[in-house]
Amino acid sequence: MSTKPTTTDLEWTELDQRAVDTARVLAADAVQKVGNGHPGTAMSLAPAAYTLFQKVMRHDPADAEWTGRDRFVLSAGHSSLTLYTQLYLAGFGLELDDLKAFRTWGSKTPGHPEYGHTTGVETTTGPLGQGVANAVGMAMAARYERGLFDPETALGESPFDHFIYAIAGDGCLQEGISGEASSMAGHQKLGNLVLLWDDNHISIEGDTETAVSEDTMKRYEAYGWHVQRVAPKPDGDLDPEALYDAIVEAKKVTDKPSFIAMRSIIAWPAPNAQNTEAAHGSALGDDEVAATKRVLGFDPEKTFEVSDEVIAHTREALDRGAQAKAEWEKGFAAWRTANPERAAEFDRISAAELPKGWEEKLPAFETGKAVATRAASGKVLAALGAVVPELWGGSADLAGSNNTTIDKTSSFLPEGNPLPEADPYGRTIHFGIREHSMAAEMNGIALHGNTRIYGGTFLVFSDYMRNSVRLSALMHLPVTYVWTHDSVGLGEDGPTHQPVEHLASLRAIPGLNVVRPADANETAIAWREILKRYTKVFGKGAPTGLVLTRQGVPTYERNEDAAKGGYVLFEAEGPSGQNTEPQVILIGTGSEVQLAVEAREELQAAGVPTRVVSMPSVEWFEEQDQGYRDSVLPPSVKARVAVEAGIGLTWHKYVGDAGRIVSLEHFGASADGKVLFKEFGFTGEAVAAAARESLAAAQR
Repeated sequence: MSTKPTTTDLEWTELDQRAVDTARVLAADAVQKVGNGHPGTAMSLAPAAYTLFQKVMRHDPADAEWTGRDRFVLSAGHSSLTLYTQLYLAGFGLELDDLKAFRTWGSKTPGHPEYGHTTGVETTTGPLGQGVANAVGMAMAARYERGLFDPETALGESPFDHFIYAIAGDGCLQEGISGEASSMAGHQKLGNLVLLWDDNHISIEGDTETAVSEDTMKRYEAYGWHVQRVAPKPDGDLDPEALYDAIVEAKKVTDKPSFIAMRSIIAWPAPNAQNTEAAHGSALGDDEVAATKRVLGFDPEKTFEVSDEVIAHTREALDRGAQAKAEWEKGFAAWRTANPERAAEFDRISAAELPKGWEEKLPAFETGKAVATRAASGKVLAALGAVVPELWGGSADLAGSNNTTIDKTSSFLPEGNPLPEADPYGRTIHFGIREHSMAAEMNGIALHGNTRIYGGTFLVFSDYMRNSVRLSALMHLPVTYVWTHDSVGLGEDGPTHQPVEHLASLRAIPGLNVVRPADANETAIAWREILKRYTKVFGKGAPTGLVLTRQGVPTYERNEDAAKGGYVLFEAEGPSGQNTEPQVILIGTGSEVQLAVEAREELQAAGVPTRVVSMPSVEWFEEQDQGYRDSVLPPSVKARVAVEAGIGLTWHKYVGDAGRIVSLEHFGASADGKVLFKEFGFTGEAVAAAARESLAAAQR
């Protein structure tokens, strides 16, 4: 059960060294065969990766999803062969043919590791620095998970105690996201996180002296990390014994994350390619691969050479994994017996089920009253917080504006923090002014499992988060982004804070659901739908961007069809008030739905039967069958207007050739939000005028 180190002695045999060198030649051969890739780092990092997978980490290659496992993140994702060779050697399911198919169509070994594609890959990495933030998120999730299920047990003795290991390169640490995340990790005192830095002094443009002169180790000390340096062997190779000892020391430090600097020589021991930028991202060439094999004692005429003795030795990881899992399961069974209620919660949460009666706790809002959707969202979160303990999150220092504080009395902060609400297992996360790393940390939290995460900021600052949001969509992760202050309606802060292009650009990300509710009741339904859609099944989950207003908007009668993404809010009426076929359809989202409602009143008074469609989510609407979509937007009705306070790119497919779009095709200004809406043409009168234009165009 214990996760504490039991020995500082590393057993390292000639067979271990042969396995490391095998990983090196496999990396060189794989890149040489396909003709492109990154061989150098995989060659130099082989001792470190082998030490982790064969000597340090608690994992079971036969069960890569085991709850009690340690996690490994290769932040330097371009060196994917660093990971693939170890997954092959340890028996995670990759075989030699998979390495031979590196970077080719349909293979299990794509150019960068992809979560859900290759067993044993914990996260999709490639954009540098993302993996560092993912690892920080995983470490945060591990602590929160422990608080849910086993907070009283001594540190290191719980079945929910485990470590997060990550390898990062120079590029990862140059990207700003890693600095944000590393600052957060130090502040949170994440003693379950160990980051190994591949300090090889090489980037694509050559020696890192071209771009970096800081003392990275002192920087990490300043972040509040435990910092060590591992010196190489006299010949320049990584020293596995020194690295192992450093990891053992790192695991003893429970109140700080650990940073281990490993000085390496890229492409070691290639005679001519080592320590060159060419070895970073290019095949070594047949002659250099052959020369390297001679240095390592391999047959230069053979490719993908793995001796039976080596693979038998490394596949012993399967036996060790089974033993580690069996030992863990004994402790887990004891925990279940001692904690039946928590065990029942664990079973529910791990099955991605919600507690009974949770929907009954969702607030309903009185019609007519003006409520900002951000305020409505805050009330929903407060209600859900009492009944869905796995739901947690916070904001990038904007909680008061985003309304994302799920529990004011409980902040996710480490022991020793002076704030009275500080709790290492607290509900509310203070991400700090670190939007980019917040999003990537949320990805890591979702990847870790057994919690549900959300995080907030202003919609305009989704630009800071975009790469991480894209990766959450790529990985089908059920994270929830709460983006408030969703238009020029936020007012006096001016164009730097007023999103214009953001809704359309976010909708352009495949797999991201953008939800912009029209009122408080749609907001409650949106949150309900988000929680109901949560799944741990890869390929079926999706991130959601919940886009909310700063200003109050009218509250309409609750309509359950809002969960379908688009629905008829107000039907067209004939002269006697009965429902009838519409002559024109007005489509709106968010705060602009009220403008469509106002325009409908004007058009109806003029004898034009007008339907108002609220479309909080085009993605959810597109999921519906054609019959439902046609019932909302009948193909026979050509006169249509879409109104949204942003660029109109989304709406052309919905309004057609005769349609009109009331949109904002330029940046905003600093003034009261109501003034801006009037000056920029967002009025009921403007929507009605656009409807008349569309009616005329449809009759031509």
